[in-house]
Amino acid sequence: MSPNLIGALLMMASMACFTFNDALIKMTDGALPLFQLLFLRGILASLLIFLMARARGALRGPVAPMDRMMIAVRSLSEVGAAYFFISALLNMPLANVTAILQILPLTVTLGSALFFREAVGWRRMLAIVIGFAGMLMIVRPGSDGFTLWSVYALIAVLCVTVRDLSTRRLSGDVPSLLVTLSASVTVLVASGLASLTTEWAPVTPTLAWLLGGSSVFIVGGYFFSVQVMRAGDVSFIAPFRYTGLIWALLLGWVVFGDWPSGMTLAGAAIIVATGLFTLYRERSLMRG
Repeated sequence: MSPNLIGALLMMASMACFTFNDALIKMTDGALPLFQLLFLRGILASLLIFLMARARGALRGPVAPMDRMMIAVRSLSEVGAAYFFISALLNMPLANVTAILQILPLTVTLGSALFFREAVGWRRMLAIVIGFAGMLMIVRPGSDGFTLWSVYALIAVLCVTVRDLSTRRLSGDVPSLLVTLSASVTVLVASGLASLTTEWAPVTPTLAWLLGGSSVFIVGGYFFSVQVMRAGDVSFIAPFRYTGLIWALLLGWVVFGDWPSGMTLAGAAIIVATGLFTLYRERSLMRG
């Protein structure tokens, strides 16, 4: 197989793992307080990521002060993303939350233009505006379907945008697994402290299996996403991240009996189309 085909398969595997993780978390159906859930999942996930990082030698070597600051910003934004995303996930259809997250390539491009003064031409800016219109078709502010959880999903997008922008500012010699481990441990510690303010719920065998499976899938998602960076042309591979939406549609339908409305599907299609166009333009400019 060519490096690009391997990279595409790795990206699809990563998106599948992350979506299955989301589905398993949603299957807990609020039986555990949110911070307890994050803490228990984080224990196994952090341990597995630590073992992977140590095996790959990612824990050795100094980290520059600027990189340490970016890792700290990224880790804190990961805490916010975990809280707001899972809150929305437990209260919204899986496909709806996933569709909103597909706007990330557009928000990252916009953030790069606003904060890093990266050049963004009128075509990509128009794509961003159209993509945001697609997002509004999903959340539908002012309608009965617009709830607090829709706002939480949008805040999660903001947090992940900050996370990805800070990742872009990291130097290339910082191991990806070290960055991932820092974020996982930060979420673990923050959720552990926050869980002390609420009463813990008993963990049944079913919940234990769901949390264990979720931990394995999220680590698998991180592992495959790291491997993606080592295979093929990133500009060719990046569009395959949208396969996560296909998994969300299938799992939402099969597991939870949810199927998005026509308006939501149309909005998701607009977001995906504008995101693909933005990736295409970035690839063309890099080649030019």
